[in-house]
Amino acid sequence: MANVPEPLDRQLSVRRVHEHIVLEFRGEIDIAAAERITPFLDRVTGRREARVVIDLSGVDFFDCSGLRLLYRARARLLDREGELRLVCTHPLTLRVLKVTGLARLLPPRPTLEAALERPQARSGCR
Repeated sequence: MANVPEPLDRQLSVRRVHEHIVLEFRGEIDIAAAERITPFLDRVTGRREARVVIDLSGVDFFDCSGLRLLYRARARLLDREGELRLVCTHPLTLRVLKVTGLARLLPPRPTLEAALERPQARSGCR
């Protein structure tokens, strides 16, 4: 996609890998970061049939604001017949994903390579 938006700030970078747009979140994803990330995320997930990978491997802190970002991205992509994949290795973030049930809807992969190569069904049921 030629017009992938530019990265927002130090907490978010973007790149294209094959047909996927990879959003790399870094540092602390809290309410302040989520407010800055949401408009950018909406542009990326607003495209029909977009294929997006959110990579949380560089995240140190992830609260309910980060969960809202993931749920929002998933819902927007499902509505537009897109696809969302997730990379996550941080033990506390993985625990939050499991406790909230998001890990069932959006199974985390251990590496970007695993997320890109592994065919998976659309991101579960609503």
